Amino acid sequence: MITFLAKTSSEIMHRPAEPRPRPEIYPVIDLKGGVVVRGAGGERALYRPVESRIAPSAEPLAVARAFRERLGLSRLYVADLDALGGAPPDARSLGALAADGFGILVDAGVRSAAEARALLELGASEVVAPLESLPGPDALADVVEALGPERAVFSLDLKAGRLLGDPRGWPQSGAAEVAGEAWRRGARRILVLDLAAVGSRGGPAHLGLLRSLAAELGSVELLAGGGVRSRADLEALAGAGARGILVATALHEEAVTRRDIDELAGHDR
Repeated sequence: MITFLAKTSSEIMHRPAEPRPRPEIYPVIDLKGGVVVRGAGGERALYRPVESRIAPSAEPLAVARAFRERLGLSRLYVADLDALGGAPPDARSLGALAADGFGILVDAGVRSAAEARALLELGASEVVAPLESLPGPDALADVVEALGPERAVFSLDLKAGRLLGDPRGWPQSGAAEVAGEAWRRGARRILVLDLAAVGSRGGPAHLGLLRSLAAELGSVELLAGGGVRSRADLEALAGAGARGILVATALHEEAVTRRDIDELAGHDR
């Protein structure tokens, strides 16, 4: 076991069991060219407008409203793929979603605290600080300080298990070590996201990593994304310690239903 904190094995073994908070489902909106696209293993050039059984079109507000009206979900994860590729953020789409009452956790490839603050001004309620674009841990610490740990989410970006961060800025040897460094720099919310699993219907990746981080990082709030196929996958992620779960394809295909979401959250319909 990799240890990040000064904690003995006996302290871990004899810690009183606490009930895990039920996870929150974050419907995913991947924006590209002003429309919602379907993720395909992180190969962003291949993403095409989403075809959904629950939404009438790929227009961002139409998709978001379908999530809210059909599934009772109004807190979204929005990945601005153009911004992740270096373009300015999609201010029009972000502003429309915020104005319609959605809480939006936005991943737009921020590299600095100034860029993170700018997303708040565009309507984001929370901002992703991604390993993929952050130059190093100092930049992460700046983002957390600027936004507060409750509004900053460090994204541990992987692709088929390979770290996507610049090794010159993130010299740690593995995903767990990078997560530990993010924790030391103030991140208290960490998203484990493997792009290769996005849209794959292959099941959630890195359950073991989630369990280790949940055990080692104390009060960390873990989120996870990629590969969710069914309610069983949601339960597996929750059991591994995820308190937030990103889902897209399974919602559009109705493989995860409102009943699944309500029962996972402990709500009666």
